[in-house]
Amino acid sequence: MRKWTIPSVLFLLCLLFLLPDQGRKIQANAEENSDAPVDPPKVEEKIAGVSHGLSTDSDVVQREAESMSRKSLRANAEKFEFQAEVSRLMDIIINSLYSNKDIFLRELISNASDALDKIRFLSLTDKEVLGEGDNTKLEIQIKLDKEKKILSIRDRGIGMTKEDLIKNLGTIAKSGTSAFVEKMQTSGDLNLIGQFGVGFYSVYLVADYVEVISKHNDDKQYVWESKADGAFAISEDNWNEPLGRGTEIRLHLRDEAQEYLDEFKLKELVKKYSEFINFPIYLWASKEVDEEVPADEDESSDEEEATDKSSEESEEEDEKEEDEEKKPKTKTVKKTTYEWELLNDMKAIWLRSPKEVTEEEYIKFYHSLAKDFGDEKPMSWSHFTAEGDVEFKAVLFVPPKAPHDLYESYYNSNKSNLKLYVRRVFISDEFDELLPKYLNFLRGLVDSDTLPLNVSREMLQQHNSLKTIKKKLIRKALDMIRKLAEEDPDESNTDKKDVEESDESNEKKGQYAKFWNEFGKSIKLGIIEDATNRNRLAKLLRFETSKSEGKLTSLDKYISRMKSGQKDIFYITGTSKEQLEKSPFLERLTKKGYEVIFFTDPVDEYLMQYLMDYEDKKFQNVSKEGLKLGKDPKDKELKESFKELTKWWKGALANENVDEVKISNRLADTPCVVVTSKYGWSANMERIMQSQTLSDANKQAYMRGKRVLEINPRHPIIKELRERVVKDPEDVSVKQTAQLMYQTALMESGFMLSDPKDFASRIYSSVKSSLKISPDATVEEEDDTAEEQPESEESGKEAAEEATVDEDLKDEL
Repeated sequence: MRKWTIPSVLFLLCLLFLLPDQGRKIQANAEENSDAPVDPPKVEEKIAGVSHGLSTDSDVVQREAESMSRKSLRANAEKFEFQAEVSRLMDIIINSLYSNKDIFLRELISNASDALDKIRFLSLTDKEVLGEGDNTKLEIQIKLDKEKKILSIRDRGIGMTKEDLIKNLGTIAKSGTSAFVEKMQTSGDLNLIGQFGVGFYSVYLVADYVEVISKHNDDKQYVWESKADGAFAISEDNWNEPLGRGTEIRLHLRDEAQEYLDEFKLKELVKKYSEFINFPIYLWASKEVDEEVPADEDESSDEEEATDKSSEESEEEDEKEEDEEKKPKTKTVKKTTYEWELLNDMKAIWLRSPKEVTEEEYIKFYHSLAKDFGDEKPMSWSHFTAEGDVEFKAVLFVPPKAPHDLYESYYNSNKSNLKLYVRRVFISDEFDELLPKYLNFLRGLVDSDTLPLNVSREMLQQHNSLKTIKKKLIRKALDMIRKLAEEDPDESNTDKKDVEESDESNEKKGQYAKFWNEFGKSIKLGIIEDATNRNRLAKLLRFETSKSEGKLTSLDKYISRMKSGQKDIFYITGTSKEQLEKSPFLERLTKKGYEVIFFTDPVDEYLMQYLMDYEDKKFQNVSKEGLKLGKDPKDKELKESFKELTKWWKGALANENVDEVKISNRLADTPCVVVTSKYGWSANMERIMQSQTLSDANKQAYMRGKRVLEINPRHPIIKELRERVVKDPEDVSVKQTAQLMYQTALMESGFMLSDPKDFASRIYSSVKSSLKISPDATVEEEDDTAEEQPESEESGKEAAEEATVDEDLKDEL
């Protein structure tokens, strides 16, 4: 042993001296050839594979692994400089604080879809361009490598030649990047990506190194790579597995973009932006499954002990145990497997003919689009294609219920329930330029091939096609709602009760009343806001009247029931139908058989300021002056006989802002009523404005209508007042009575009293008079001399003790 000790030590020392030099040589060789593999990681089976390339040799797998793990350009690649404006563009994207980085996936999927569209178009005339095997599958695949922080997107589209890679990804000959950079300098909106054909560069929102592997039928497979540092490189691809045809983009994600390695996040983005892409989109997704594996010997022995049976068990159970013992012992464990999961199973039904789409498909599509997981189906829908200068397809739905916050932030919210797609790629739903606010309850989508991809709100407002699209959408939406009313049996003018109703008519019965209860306020707001479609919207109005017997009716039905010679449409506003039915303004109208519309919604007051007429009929508020019910031959005679009373009464109300006192043509049983001027606020409107939190009393004074006291010449109180005034115009009691009647009429007409205390005092004085109590009688003075002082707790105890002592003395005596 000692003979070998010294030689062994010398041999080890030689090795130690030689190893550093050898290490330096290896390192130098590695620096000279950066393509040399360094610790190649394991590659999952069938990654980006094709049928004829799955069984690759170990060298190919090793080279592919090295390619995916690198973040530096290949040394043997041909280097190119980005065009100056592309570099400017990439600087803007990389250095931006852009909040919505999600759009990169939308852009890449959209590009992949375009590539698939091109190869499909070519295959119509030449089927051989598709090749065979998996190459014929026109699909998009998304795959994650969480360990290496790589996100890859693969399509089997037309692919790119070397020249295409240089032209499409390195220059702006056709991309319009220059226009994009100019627009960025003025608006600063990065959401314009895609508008100018620069969607690919959105990858640098999330990646600091990108590889594009592409194979065209007319060229070899090439790799385009760049670190967004002003240069890119292209080399023939001898590293990765053959694609067959198509393009794979590998994004080496930044540290701050690791959220895109989450499968759930990617599924969410595809559902949001690319759900209706024509081609299937697959994700290599993980899945947990239960698997039976052999149980350990220790576990099996424990199970045997636990399952021992007593000797008293039946023979059948013993036989079963024997059979089970013969089978091998197993246990269930959770195992993670991977498989391709389809993400866009919802088909774009708007691309099909409406005749080919079933009702069930429309309902399913609505629930998917609106994210409404209830059982109720939409009330109605409209599926149409617009042709002409602007071509687009659209599907609109009327939801079964209104959102709880539909009108809470009506004028402050820009959110619309209409989704805009361009070539089946989702653009946005955060604008209301396609539909006016009053139709924001509609759900649906618009898909246009004429709008630019990824338009922003600013671009939409300026785009020439938008006005045309908006005009057509409004018309189709209103036609859809009108059709909903026409198909409702309750809306029909016929009263045939003997006709048997079909199941379809029964299903549609009461649908429009349901719609009106949910969205009627939107129609009213539309009349206020949309002058162009005011008449169309007026046809959709529904309301109760003095003759509708609790059912909703329309303006057309009202006009069909108008009396001969009636020129105006009569209406009245208030807080409730019950209150309006008892209104003194309706007394004579009801007796003469006129129908009056009841408006009880606060927005109705604003509505009637814009809805002046309908079908050549003027609207007349029966609580305002100007009501005409035909001429009475006794009018002149009555005016003359009550002339002295009206003149006197106006003078008595000089401090009450009463413009006039005159004979009324609307009263039957009430002695007097207060009406307002035709263009001033009604009593209901005045109350609404006074209840506003930020109302200005000074400004309201200008809009408050002049008040007119109308008296009923046939009422006994009015007749008696006339006699009293003629006898003694200065009678104080008569003036008090006239003042009290005016204040009472104010309240009955819906006005708020400016001095309730004064009104109460007059009522009490009237009560005194009716009870024959002297007007000089006063309230009896309270006698405060015998005012008792409350006893404290201590004084109460002392009194109790003294009482006890007195009782004891009595007993002793």
